[in-house]
Amino acid sequence: MSRRHSLFARPLLAAAATVTVLAGTADAAPADFPPDRYSATAALDDTYYQDAVGKTGAELKAALHTIISNQTKLSYSQVWNALKATDEDPANSSNVVLLYTGRSQSKNDNGGSVGQWNREHVWAKSHGDFGTATGPGTDIHHLRPTDVQVNSARGNKDFDNGGGELGSAPGNFTDSDSFEPRDEVKGDVARMILYMAVRYEGGDSFADLEPNDQVNNGSAPKMGRLSVLEQWSRQDPPDTFEKRRNDVIFEQFQHNRNPFVDHPEWVGAIW
Repeated sequence: MSRRHSLFARPLLAAAATVTVLAGTADAAPADFPPDRYSATAALDDTYYQDAVGKTGAELKAALHTIISNQTKLSYSQVWNALKATDEDPANSSNVVLLYTGRSQSKNDNGGSVGQWNREHVWAKSHGDFGTATGPGTDIHHLRPTDVQVNSARGNKDFDNGGGELGSAPGNFTDSDSFEPRDEVKGDVARMILYMAVRYEGGDSFADLEPNDQVNNGSAPKMGRLSVLEQWSRQDPPDTFEKRRNDVIFEQFQHNRNPFVDHPEWVGAIW
């Protein structure tokens, strides 16, 4: 099958863009790193991430799993209202921004009809067979508002570059076994998938979710393509919308964080 190789207009950022700050250090923020964000990350490293800082590989993954597993769980019905807060349009508080289209739409125009928005499981719920069960099925770190038809076009496909462009969602591409989101959210998708792989490790009566480097994973608790997800995370670093979303989930709903939004360099440190 043909594969379209997506090229980003945005330059790669160095792995040091998000800085791991060891407890007790008070270095100035790098020139390309917003001082307020540097301070926030440093504070999290001294508190929330203190047991993970300085680790790599399996040790880092295990430490992060322990940290982010301490969370408040939502019901599937509660997800509707949570997404209205986490994905609020910063330019219009009455709307949410849809993941794949980028369209701003009324918070109240949600449901299952054509033209409405619904709840997309970025880690497809059939990959591990968790459905909408409280836990991975309701974890809003990977649940996003999406156009009903685009959600259907994505289905439970793995993520990869390539395919034909969706007429209803320009910038998104799909074929028989994969889906490629628009450039502006490629990194968001990657970090949501990798969050799920760290959070759900086979406990809580759910499958051990892991990324792999293939597509057509079916109902296996796997999602691919890992090498492409790593690339997307590097090429589309966390933006203001994604960082705010992480903060809202932490402060108002689940009280846990996506560590790869705070420390995108941890993707390479684990995988």
